[in-house]
Amino acid sequence: MAEPLLRVQDLKVHFPVMKGVLLKKQVGTVHAVDGVSFALDRGETLGLVGESGCGKSTTGLAVLRMQDVTAGSIEFEGQDITHHDKAQMRPIRQRLQMVYQDPYGSLNPRMKVKDIIGEPLVVHGLAPNPAAYDDRIAELMRTVGLLPDMADRYPHEFSGGQRQRIGIARALALEPSLIICDEPVSALDVSIQAQVVNVLQELQERLGLAYLFIAHDLSVVRHLSHRVAVMYLGRIVEIADRDALYKAPLHPYTQALLSAVPVADPVVERSRQRIVVQGEVPSALHPPSGCRFHTRCPMAMNQCKTEDPALKDMGQGRSVACHLH
Repeated sequence: MAEPLLRVQDLKVHFPVMKGVLLKKQVGTVHAVDGVSFALDRGETLGLVGESGCGKSTTGLAVLRMQDVTAGSIEFEGQDITHHDKAQMRPIRQRLQMVYQDPYGSLNPRMKVKDIIGEPLVVHGLAPNPAAYDDRIAELMRTVGLLPDMADRYPHEFSGGQRQRIGIARALALEPSLIICDEPVSALDVSIQAQVVNVLQELQERLGLAYLFIAHDLSVVRHLSHRVAVMYLGRIVEIADRDALYKAPLHPYTQALLSAVPVADPVVERSRQRIVVQGEVPSALHPPSGCRFHTRCPMAMNQCKTEDPALKDMGQGRSVACHLH
């Protein structure tokens, strides 16, 4: 078996809750990410899904080392980067990039598009002369479906979908092997979402990119991902091949998420079993004992209230954390 491109093992990201003005003391801990493990192969897309606040984006930021890690390990291209500082991460960032959620806030409104896309080239000293710089910018813009003669425009002169393409071009500038996509289409209209997703797929096929695709829209994740990991309150509760997960979800939370996705066929929609999850997501400051989903799970047993289920290997690349299996 080939070594995975990215391996995350028992990742934990905790935030202290402080009280007081002058004499601050810690009064609690937010368990944003609490024991997440997964692997990602070259050229593969792993979808990371779950409700808002479950720790998806924090996991992505930790992988990028833009967020300090409390415990666990992150290996990228066979190298342990868990505790790398900024200087150590600098050469690695060429192969590890990010596309942000907000196509408006992630671009500097005072910079021209050519300078936004070309900034990574300047920072890493990969622009030997102005002619080579301009050629590379033009190439990157064509790659994401933008006209090179738009290079002297500012971000406000572009639509939301075009701005996200600019963000993708910037991420591609350093020829990375892995791109973290943090809800890259959630701020866009549905028709524009499809265009951006198609661009990402075409780039993956052409360049052999791997994606960690963070999203809450399960239909987008199904279209793009090879495997899907489902997060709930800082933990992965199920991870499986895309088709297997959507056809027969094992965890009650995954079943509830998928039952909420509308189906275009009205006959199928009326006959579907609808699983309604009651209540709100518990606070990551005071997570429930035992299984974290037991307070909302329609199938909860007494065992679920006291015993925390481990993520068990079910075979054929599927794992689930549930006492029912």
